Amino acid sequence: MDASHFRRRARRLLLPLTAGVCAIALVSGCSDASSDSPKTDPSKSASASGIAGDLQSDYQAVIKNVLPSVVQIEAGNTLGSGVVYDSKGHIVTNAHVVGNEKKFKVTVATGEKVESASLVAAYPDQDLAVLKLDRVPDGLKPAKFGDSEKVEVGQIVLAMGSPLGLSSSVTQGIVSALGRTVSESRAGGGTGATIANMVQTSAAINPGNSGGALVNLNSEVIGIPTLAATDPELGGSAAPGIGFAIPVSMVKTIADQIIKSGKVIDSGRAALDITGRTVVDDNYQPAGVALVSVTKGGAADKAGLRAGDIITGINDVPVTTITSLAEALASDKPGQKVTVTYLRNGAEKTAQVTLGEI
Repeated sequence: MDASHFRRRARRLLLPLTAGVCAIALVSGCSDASSDSPKTDPSKSASASGIAGDLQSDYQAVIKNVLPSVVQIEAGNTLGSGVVYDSKGHIVTNAHVVGNEKKFKVTVATGEKVESASLVAAYPDQDLAVLKLDRVPDGLKPAKFGDSEKVEVGQIVLAMGSPLGLSSSVTQGIVSALGRTVSESRAGGGTGATIANMVQTSAAINPGNSGGALVNLNSEVIGIPTLAATDPELGGSAAPGIGFAIPVSMVKTIADQIIKSGKVIDSGRAALDITGRTVVDDNYQPAGVALVSVTKGGAADKAGLRAGDIITGINDVPVTTITSLAEALASDKPGQKVTVTYLRNGAEKTAQVTLGEI
């Protein structure tokens, strides 16, 4: 699995020493053990036990409902996960899971039998792909897909997939944040996509979880786990408890188009219609995106931008690299107007650009 890159240095959280002292004091009997000591209320203990039991039952019910719809995908020498999309045998997964492969081995939950599948189409710009089983096995169970508008921070979620090749694995956490814009690395087979509106979760996301299911307690898929964060300050090692999933609204939009047309007709992704490269300043620091070429009749061309211009900002967002340019555009829509700040022959200029579509 690929990972997003955070530029901020990760901070370690240290438990206050006073908490540890208090715990030691309680264990060592520093509190008064007289008859005036507070006693445990049996009714409260029973209530807490009941709540824990209810939550455990909820977890078990979700796992029973959804896990049969999560599959393991073998693509060449790599393993990933997928979700049964419909009763016709379509499976949605990540584009980086399928890579350049066209044929796959899929292990479905019904009987753990290995089935063959073929690629319908991949859409690397959103890191999504759809496969179709060559034979639809009896008992194949499509997942139930939720509503992105109803996803909220703090909701309990389960991540299901095949991390490290361990099929039918489940981890739990919460929705930590919404609306994240994340860029994938191209290292290790990643697509390099910049994806907007990602769901951030504390549920453990490990290699092999890609393409699986992020599920709420209503047994609904609310996202496709795609990335685990890494910390460059720690040599690119994983940042525990920070993972990202493509929201279900985008999953359904892309999957429905691929299934109907064999490709994505309407990406909903904004574009400047340019080819660019990152440039550096005198201190060798990223300083903008130079336009290598401008598509004739495209968004930038219509706004008067031309090869050699250096983009330094979109609206109020600074642009220093190709990645930051993609991130600045990720949440915009085709047809939307933005203010592009750029340098031409050393002079700063602005242009109003009506965005095109990827």
